[in-house]
Amino acid sequence: MQPAVLITGGARRIGAALARAFGAAGWHVVIHHRDSHDEAEALASALPSAEVISCDLGDGDAAVAMIEALAARLLDWRVLVNNASVFHHDDTLRLDPATFDEAMAVNAASPVRMTQAYLAHAKANGGRRMIQVTDQKLVNPNPDFLSYTMSKHALGATIAMMAMAMGESAEQAEDRIYGLAPGASLPSFDQHDAEHEVSGRLNLLGRLTDPQELAEAALFLSAGWLASGETLIVDSGLHLLPGPRDVLFMARAQ
Repeated sequence: MQPAVLITGGARRIGAALARAFGAAGWHVVIHHRDSHDEAEALASALPSAEVISCDLGDGDAAVAMIEALAARLLDWRVLVNNASVFHHDDTLRLDPATFDEAMAVNAASPVRMTQAYLAHAKANGGRRMIQVTDQKLVNPNPDFLSYTMSKHALGATIAMMAMAMGESAEQAEDRIYGLAPGASLPSFDQHDAEHEVSGRLNLLGRLTDPQELAEAALFLSAGWLASGETLIVDSGLHLLPGPRDVLFMARAQ
């Protein structure tokens, strides 16, 4: 029996890199998307074992129902990767209420509720792993993308909290919850590829961070070697170089 993994936002960008890596490693990959149906189906058809599921994570009840439905039929569901997120701009002096509400729902509230539903219902051999994709901004904040950053801080705070709660349960002794914090791995917001070539190198190593590095980190976390509650930062050292703005805007100012 193949172990199963659900990757939210798995049709594109980092999520697709994760899906390809898990597929190549012999996993059954459930690719979640909101409105990237064609891309999700094309990716699934290229993997040895995969399926596609659609859900708007802005609807927390629907997100929980998706987890419960999968848990009812996946016999060895070992990993949940909460990767999907929304990334819209507002800043420290101008919080946009609609942007904030969407970011908190999609990036924080639904992933936490999905994690709770996964713990309550999913069956797995040898322990379950939950991977919350956060951001290096948790340790290296700047004034841009306020609502996004707030939502990732909210999600990040729950990793240690849930690890502590899980550690009190004998039934969950083999389960692990982790954070995976990327930096500027792919063009974001309104960037062109050429702009990312500049901004993506504004890190300690002066190099672009390949999404495959994040995929390999997720596979490592899926084995459960680290203590529950730990976070891996995969950003070529960006979090070690504090800047006054997001690297997207720093690159444009050069």
